[in-house]
Amino acid sequence: MAEHFTCDVLVVGSGPGGYVAAIRAGQLGLDTILVEGDRLGGTCLIRGCIPSKALIEAAEKFEQAGINASGNSAIGLSADKPKLDFKKTIAWKDDITDRLSTGVAGLLKAANVRVVSGWAVFENAKTCSVGDDKITASNVILATGSKSVELKGLPYAKNGKGPIISSTEALDLTSVPKKLAVVGAGYIGMELGIAYRKLGAEVTFIEADKSILPGFDKQLSAPVSKWLRDHNVKIHTGSFAQSVRTKAGKHTLIYTDKSGTKAELICDKVLVTVGRIPNTEGWGLENMAIDMTPENNGAFVKVDDKCRTAMRGVYAIGDLVGEPMLAHKASAQGEMVAEIIAGKKRTFAPAAIPAVCFTDPEIVLVGMTPAEAKEKKLDITESKFRWAANGRALTNGTADGGGFVRILALKNTNRIIGIQAVGRHVSELSGEFVLAIEMNATLEDMAGTIHAHPTLSEATMEAALSALS
Repeated sequence: MAEHFTCDVLVVGSGPGGYVAAIRAGQLGLDTILVEGDRLGGTCLIRGCIPSKALIEAAEKFEQAGINASGNSAIGLSADKPKLDFKKTIAWKDDITDRLSTGVAGLLKAANVRVVSGWAVFENAKTCSVGDDKITASNVILATGSKSVELKGLPYAKNGKGPIISSTEALDLTSVPKKLAVVGAGYIGMELGIAYRKLGAEVTFIEADKSILPGFDKQLSAPVSKWLRDHNVKIHTGSFAQSVRTKAGKHTLIYTDKSGTKAELICDKVLVTVGRIPNTEGWGLENMAIDMTPENNGAFVKVDDKCRTAMRGVYAIGDLVGEPMLAHKASAQGEMVAEIIAGKKRTFAPAAIPAVCFTDPEIVLVGMTPAEAKEKKLDITESKFRWAANGRALTNGTADGGGFVRILALKNTNRIIGIQAVGRHVSELSGEFVLAIEMNATLEDMAGTIHAHPTLSEATMEAALSALS
């Protein structure tokens, strides 16, 4: 029998923005309903951030075991040649996502949030249908997330059975492809391409830009480029994928190279990672009288610094509202919106949002880069400290590959406005970097803070000391 529910807050989408918003709203005593058409956790937990990092970790362990078996271990380890049961690897990855999804369900239940399974379709700004049922809310939080961009000539295979796959299917393969073509050398393609190279695939990148990792400067991407060269990964920049031809069970990717010449690449799978776009279709956005942003061809929902849309009582968060399309941004916005609805005074105005590229080596980007500071005509001090001079980095392999920590500060005040790093395991330093900028720390603050020895974090202190010398 169809029902009509009412609530204080309706959250659509259970990704890291949606479930955090719903939990916080419930904790604050608001009658909250969360609608989700898939599993709880959204793209990040189920088919993005978490499973990809699990695959990356498994790949790293497999590669290191292979190095030990080859007799090339720098620390003298040796072992038998490793064997990979990839189905078991995927099962381990799935177990992690299952446990986290179950944990989200438990947190929602503890916060007294009602979860409605199904696809929400809005008939107006405050009322939607989910199957035969209807929900009317005083406040609506849109957290529908994003999806992979599909190229016209490279349509994704249904159920991942064909040669052309997105990052979602790449995390659910039953075997490691012998030859993998990756279309797009941005952070998603790089993360997965490097992981599959470590697992034994022959990997080739096709990138339209003139360099890998567009958006990261060459100082930061250079160590990653070195890793790719050292591991015989082929990269075709300035190249455009066109189509895939399949004949007698064999697949050929057809592309044009930087000279405009048609070229072919035989492969088992073609992984397309050319970006993500917000999920704005199929749930009645056109019935909600909401404005879209003028930039990016109106792809994103327009919001103010409180994530309010043009319709009173309707909020939008996360990937739906634009860059950076990062899980932790969505979570911060979700928590803020729930508190605003509960009557608290909040504004979304972070000093910096950290971005991490989980390649080998990892890249961390926080605050302004030298190019951005130059564009703003800021007079800055820039200093780097290389991992090769850090004791902990030398003992755990972080020093290999030419990585560093780079710190930027305003010359007149020494206030830190940007910190970037490239090296193994450096993602764990992102919290220190963003905290320094959020708290308006100066070079003197960072240099004067006693860091534990021996740790990677000392490099940040040393970079600040160098800037002051």
